[in-house]
Amino acid sequence: MGTPLGDFVRAKRDSIQPHSLGLPDHGRRRSPGLRRSDLATRAGVSVEYLTRIEQGRDRNPSIAVVNALADALSLDPSERAHLRYLAKITGGECTAHLRPAPPPRRVRPDVLRTLRLLEPGIAMVTNRLGDVLARTAAFEAVTGGTGLLDADAPNLTRYVFTDPRAREFFADWDVVADEQAFDLWLGPSIESSEWLATDLASAAGPELTRRLNRHVVPQRGPLRLRHPSGGELRLLRETLELAADSQQLIVFLPADEATAEAVDRLCRPARGGLRAIS
Repeated sequence: MGTPLGDFVRAKRDSIQPHSLGLPDHGRRRSPGLRRSDLATRAGVSVEYLTRIEQGRDRNPSIAVVNALADALSLDPSERAHLRYLAKITGGECTAHLRPAPPPRRVRPDVLRTLRLLEPGIAMVTNRLGDVLARTAAFEAVTGGTGLLDADAPNLTRYVFTDPRAREFFADWDVVADEQAFDLWLGPSIESSEWLATDLASAAGPELTRRLNRHVVPQRGPLRLRHPSGGELRLLRETLELAADSQQLIVFLPADEATAEAVDRLCRPARGGLRAIS
């Protein structure tokens, strides 16, 4: 007996012509569209597993598999949302709770006091999902004009994967993207990680899902930034884990004299105080 998820995947597979995805046409066949083996290869799963999903014998594919199928089928945003909805109801989850609540965004007063003591240094409070919960004026100066803090609730992960300016700002964008994707696995809960991964999937597509599936442990070397004012900044990162809050206090230190001088110039006009998202 089939499932809504399996029926949708099979219907989409049948509607796709191989040449539209740059695949060879294998000639006449009993059913139209993309071969099951081709879709399985593109999604990075076995043919047997894809068969179980399509036939309704596997009702609980992971969010990573669902996103990989969406990428492999080249679904548009509305189709991706529908696929995720079908995955939820196929797995028996209550449709009234399709999207778990995001993690708490409140920063404890003592943490904010600690952050104030770091002024005029470059520092921020964040979580594994990339929410920028509080930051010093120096952090604002260093990231000013890049678009990172434009949103009312800035999120570094969303910025890295969806804002074209991030590829210019981060000199080693691929490395930073790997770091942000890996941190999603270390979020405060599986539900919270899935919430942001699902929310990002439509906009980020394969750039995010491919990295989520690779599980590459980042080295976190010096962070190289290209500031809009010109020149490159090299920053070292020191992280204080706030385990009880599922947050991190990250301090950015100039890695060389040239960076120290550039940071000093950038921070000189900054007169703002500590910013926190509540």
